[in-house]
This record gives sequence, structure tokens and C-alpha cells, in this order.
Amino acid sequence: MIGLELVVVLGVVIVVCGILARRTRVADPILLLVAGIVLGFVPALRQVHLPPELMLLVFLPVLLYWEAITISLREIRATLRGIVLTSTLLVVVTAAAVATAAHALGLPWGPAWVLGAAVAPTDATAVGVLARALPRRTVTVLRAESLVNDGTALVLYGVAVGVTVGEETLGAGHVTWLFVLAYGGGIAVGLLVAWLAVLARRRIDDPLLGNVVVLLIPFTAFLLAELIEASGVLAVVVCGLVMSQVGPRIGRAATRQQTVAFWSVSTYLINASLFVLVGLEAQSAVRNLVSEDLVTAIVGVAVVCVVILVVRFAFLVLSAYTIRLVDRRPSQRGRRVTNRARAVSTVAGFRGAVSLAAALAVPTHLSSGAPFPDRDLIVFITCGVVATTLVVQGLLLAPTIRWARLPDDDGLARERRLADETAAQEALDALPDVAASLGTDPSVVDRLRGEYEEHLTLLRARDGEGDDPDPAVLLDDEYTELRLALLARKRETVVRLRDQRAIDDTVLRQVQARLDLEEIRLSRGDPAPE
Repeated sequence: MIGLELVVVLGVVIVVCGILARRTRVADPILLLVAGIVLGFVPALRQVHLPPELMLLVFLPVLLYWEAITISLREIRATLRGIVLTSTLLVVVTAAAVATAAHALGLPWGPAWVLGAAVAPTDATAVGVLARALPRRTVTVLRAESLVNDGTALVLYGVAVGVTVGEETLGAGHVTWLFVLAYGGGIAVGLLVAWLAVLARRRIDDPLLGNVVVLLIPFTAFLLAELIEASGVLAVVVCGLVMSQVGPRIGRAATRQQTVAFWSVSTYLINASLFVLVGLEAQSAVRNLVSEDLVTAIVGVAVVCVVILVVRFAFLVLSAYTIRLVDRRPSQRGRRVTNRARAVSTVAGFRGAVSLAAALAVPTHLSSGAPFPDRDLIVFITCGVVATTLVVQGLLLAPTIRWARLPDDDGLARERRLADETAAQEALDALPDVAASLGTDPSVVDRLRGEYEEHLTLLRARDGEGDDPDPAVLLDDEYTELRLALLARKRETVVRLRDQRAIDDTVLRQVQARLDLEEIRLSRGDPAPE
């Protein structure tokens, strides 16, 4: 089954699993992956596969760019040292440990290193979806690690595949050059594409054309980096980080509204589809296993999963205590976390579609024409590791968080209040000068001043809200409820006018769009003055 039938099946599965996830409180990716495994029993779906090129060249740039543009650069700066260590050195150590374990289980060194490189990186998509309950700093570190470690793993993977196939020579200088080219070239391309994107967005006022430019950004960065054999992953991530800082200063509000809506839906659909396809591939991997018996392969999956967890936890602990010995600055003490928190970060080290795409991209033959040794076992173990980390670790994450007793993170709420109050106060202070420059009528100025003063009073009342709500807050809640009820009545009216053919459908859509924006603002609790 291909084409339209597959699209319909994926859509139905995504909707059903989404509904079940909200009712059962089980994370969407877990249900989607299980659904993919179940779908693998359908004969018509057994020929459906996740093409590695589709993941690495189409899905990956989109997902990485959205993750990069929505991450906190401030938190990255604060935890940069740990992110660099986990996204580079930990990947190498994990790949080496997995390769050693796989070799002990009977794989030749070349395929063992291919397997190690494939399962070494954590998955940004899975981390972003499954680790939302974690404190902001922990989530940022995990997401940032997942954004960068793909580049390290893919360099290791390329070397391992090339040496095994017979197209690469393994030497310290050669490997060092590959890493320099991957990182240096990727960063340079990312900065270049971000600069070009800023120039383009500043010159395009049309929201639709502006969003076409936004859509082209990740693919352009990835393509240019791959053309010079640099890391497309790093190029997209660097470009996304730059645009996250520059983007709020350029472009129009309508463009940003469309961008957020489009990317939110697109990334959700891509993520959900990937988890279903991973489940289908896991089914296929079991059917295509021929070089080893199923029990031996399952033992391999279990061993690799244990190695990944042990290495990750040990690395997090040892690197933290090493940093403590080297860096004794007082500021460093505020960044310390407990070993329980490191256990949470260990459980949250999910593997995902990038690992599976790497395994599926392993060549079928060597340069001599002989079959690639144990390719089916590499694919099976990788599928097993991805499925195990998503399902088992995904289900264990919530109880692990409760066991770790992580402190509550209310930083975002406090900073949101600070931003709202400061912006309102500075707008109020600037009102006389702005009104004078525009020649605004004094009555209009007085009206707007009253609205902003009321808005500021309400913000401060909500900021100090305790067990007994402030009367101003209660009145504002009633005001919001009344506004929403009247908006519903206005919507009924314009629909009735359309049904009576007093207005055109185009007019209905235009009026309804304004009503929808107002309803969304009120529903989010944004009491900004009109």
C-alpha cells in the first residue's frame, strides 16, 4: 500500500493515538510506535519502509531547524560546557563502548563500529516530545545535546562505513580532518545562510513569500553543507539559533503568525509519522533477520541498551566531578545537580529515527562485491534499541522524575510576568512623547492611558495573587468570560448573515479571522489593552 492509502492510514493512526494519549496520559510517541508495530502485521503495509534519504534530507532539516529556533540560547550559553561534552565526547565514548560490546557478541569490528555510531546519538524529536515534564534547564541541555550530537555520530558513522566497505583509510589525521570539516564547515555554512535569510526577509513584506523563504532556510543550509561534505546537521542548527535571535527584529506580525501555525502543524505531523514508520521498520527488521537467530539478536538489543544507559550515567557523573575539581569558581556551584537528576537525564536519552535511518543507509555490499557483514543484525539491533528506549525509557521517565524529586521550575512564569509588566510600564511612560510625535488627540491619549494603567494594575494584582484572589482579578475574569460569550454571539450572527446570503463567504472568513484572534488572546489570559 503506497501513496494516498498510506497518507490516510497515517492520518487516522495519528489522530487515534493522539486521542488515546490524552485519555491514558501515555506519551504520543509510545502509542504511535506500538501502532506502527501492529500495522506491520497488515500484509499490504509490509512493503512500506522509511527511506534513509527521506529522513536525512527532508525530515531531519525541518525538525532540526524548528528545534533550534525554539530553544533557549541563554540556557545553552549557561550550560555550554556540558552540552559540548555530551554532544561530542559522550557520542564517541558511547559508540566505542557499543562497538566493543557488539564485537564481543560476534560482530566484526567494522560493522560493530557502524552499529555504535548509529545508536550513539540521542534523538531531538523524542527528547522534545517525551521530556516536556522536566525542568527547563534539563530540557534545554537534552535538546541542545540532541541537536549537535547527530553531527558527531554521522561523522563516525561515515568513517566506519567507509572503512568497512573499503573506500576509506583509517588514520588520525584523516579522521581529525573529517571532524574539522564537519564542524567548521557546518558552522560557517549555517552563519552564511542565516545572513542571506536575514537579507531576504528584510526585503520581503508579503507574508506568504516570507514564509516560503523561512521554509527554504533549513533545506538550503543542509544542502550547501552537504555539498562541501560538512555537517548539514550543524549548519541547520547554527542557522536556526541565529534566526531565533534575529527573527523577532525582522518580518511582520502576519508572517510570524503564519510561520508558527505552519511549523507547529508540520513538525507535529512529521514527528508522528516518523514514530509510526519506526514501528513498521521494527516489524520489518524481525522478518528480514537471517544472519542470526531471533534470541541471539534480542540478547544483542538488551546488551546494547544496558551499555548505552551505563555509559551515559557514568559519563554524566564522572564529567561533573571532573569539572568540579578543575573549576572551583563560586558560580559553578549554582549549576550543580544531584546524581538523581543525572539519572533522569540518563533515562531521557532516547534514540530515534536518525539512528534508524543511519542503520537503513548501510550499504548492502562491500567494494569487493561481497555482502556487507551482518547488515540485517545492525538494522535489527538498531530498531530494537530505538523501540526499547522510546517505550521502556519513555514509560519509566515519569516515575524517575518523581523519584528524583526535582525542584519546581517556575522561571518561565516569573519571566513572563516581568516581560508583561516592564513592557506595559515602558509603553505607558513613552505614551506622551509618542502621542506628541503622531499628533494624537488628547482625548485619545487619555483613553489609552486609562487602558494601560488598568492593564498594569491587573498584571501587578495577578503577580501578587495568593490564596485569596484580588478583586481586580476576579472582575477581570468575569470581564473575559463575558467577552468570550459575546464573541460567540457575534460569530453566530455573521454565520447567520452568510446563510441568509446577506454577506459573502469571503466576508465571513475575514470577520471570523478577527474574532478568532480575539478569542485566542482572551483564552490565553492575555489582558493586553486593545
